[in-house]
Amino acid sequence: MRLFLAALCAASLLAGAAPAQQIPQSQAEISLSFVPLVKQAAPAVVNIFANRVVQRQQRATPFMGNPFFEQFFDDLQQMQPRVQNSLGSGVILSEDGIVVSNHHVVGMATEIRVVLKDRREFDARVLLADEQSDIAILKIDSDEPLPWLPFRDSNEVEVGELALAIGNPFGIGQTVSSGIISGLARSGVATGNARGYFLQTDAAINPGNSGGALIDVAGRLIGVNTRILTRSGGSNGVGFAIPSNLVAQFVKQARAGENAFMRPWAGLNGQAVDGSLAEGFGLAVPEGVVVSALHPDSPFAAAGLQPGDIVLSVDGQPVNAPAEMLHHLSVRGVGEEAEIEYLSDGQLNTTRVALIEAPDQPPADPRTLTEGTLAGLSIATINPRLIAEYGLPSNLEGVLVTQVRGPLRRVGLRPGNVITAINGSPVAVSADVDTLSRSDDRSWRIDGIQQGRSFTYRFRL
Repeated sequence: MRLFLAALCAASLLAGAAPAQQIPQSQAEISLSFVPLVKQAAPAVVNIFANRVVQRQQRATPFMGNPFFEQFFDDLQQMQPRVQNSLGSGVILSEDGIVVSNHHVVGMATEIRVVLKDRREFDARVLLADEQSDIAILKIDSDEPLPWLPFRDSNEVEVGELALAIGNPFGIGQTVSSGIISGLARSGVATGNARGYFLQTDAAINPGNSGGALIDVAGRLIGVNTRILTRSGGSNGVGFAIPSNLVAQFVKQARAGENAFMRPWAGLNGQAVDGSLAEGFGLAVPEGVVVSALHPDSPFAAAGLQPGDIVLSVDGQPVNAPAEMLHHLSVRGVGEEAEIEYLSDGQLNTTRVALIEAPDQPPADPRTLTEGTLAGLSIATINPRLIAEYGLPSNLEGVLVTQVRGPLRRVGLRPGNVITAINGSPVAVSADVDTLSRSDDRSWRIDGIQQGRSFTYRFRL
C-alpha cells in the first residue's frame, strides 16, 4: 500500500498538478480516503437548535390525583412554563430549502434555528411532522440555492454496504463516522412513540446525530439517523436510520400541502410467520405475514384476501413483519395501488390493493359527558380511523374511552378502554353511553375490553 501511495504521489508531481478530487469508485479507492465524498455531502447536513415551552409542575403534594383533596392544594400545584432546548441534526433535500429531521428533535418547537456547515443560519418552519414515524419536514428560505443530497432507493440497500453517518453528536460540531449496513427490516425498535421499519448500521451514532444523514459511497441519502441501542448513552455500534424511501414520501406530501402524514390503512391484523406457523401452513421456510383478522371495509378484503391468507410481498418487496408491510404501503402512498403477492389455501396469488386512508365511518361522534354518573368521561364510537389511531384490533366494536376526569379515575377506567356494556345493556355508539349514564341506578357495572382482555368494573354511589 505504501508503494502504491508513493507511486501515486510521484505520478502527480511528475504531472505538475495536484491529484483531482473525485468520488471513490472502487474498493481500493475507498480504502484510501473518504475525503472527496465528505466534501461533497457534508454541506447538506445541518445543525438544528429547537426551543419549546413546556409546562412544569411547581410542587408535588401527597394529594395529587385525589379527586377530593387536590382541589385544596391547587396553589401548590400550579403549572409553570419552562423553555426546553433540543439539539439535533438535519439534511437539506432540495436547493429551495426542504429539510428533514426527527420529530423528537423539533416536535412542538416554538422556535427552530438551522445552522449550515458554512455557519449561515436560518429560521425554519415545520411543514409536516409525524410522531409515529419520527419524521419532520422543515422549510428554510434562502436567496440562493442551497447544497442538498439526492435520494437513493432504500429498497436497493444491502447488508454489508459501506455507509457514512454525518451529524452533530453531543453538540460538538459536525462529525463523520463510517461503517456498514449491518441489518435491514429492523421493526422491533422504537423512539418515543415511534414504531417503524429501520436500516441498521454500525457507523457510530450518538445523541445529537438524530436527524442526520446516512449516505452511501456515492453520496446519496439512504436513511435519516434516528436512534441507537445503548446502555451507557454512547454508541455501541447498533444504530438505526429511517429509510430514504419513506422520507421521500413525506417530502411529496409536504410539497402537496399536507400538514399531517396520510398513512394507508390496511384494515387487518397480522403476525409474522414463525417456525411453528410455517409447519402448520405447510411452508418450506417461515416467511410472510399471516392475516388474523380483517375489517369489513378493509381494502385487502375488497381485493379478495381472507383471514388465514399469508401476505408474502408488497410491490415485489418481501414482508416478514406487520411493520414491514405497513412501511412498504406507506412508501407507495395513499391514492395509489400496491401489488400484493399472497398465499391462499396453498395457492400463490397476485392482486392489486387500493391504498386508502382509514375511513371515519360510522361517525366517531366524540363526546365529553357533563351530566349523570359518568360525567367527566370522554368517549367516541369505534371506527376505522380510531382503530388506526389507537392500534386497536381491526374487528373491534364498541365505544372507546379517550379521556377520564374526576371521580371516575378511582373506578379504574383509563384512556384506551373499550366499553361494550353498561349495567347489562350493550353499547354500540357513544350516544348509548351518554343515555345510559343518566340512569338513577345506585349500583353500576361497566363491561369492556382492555388490551385484548375483558374487564368488569363495579361500583356504588
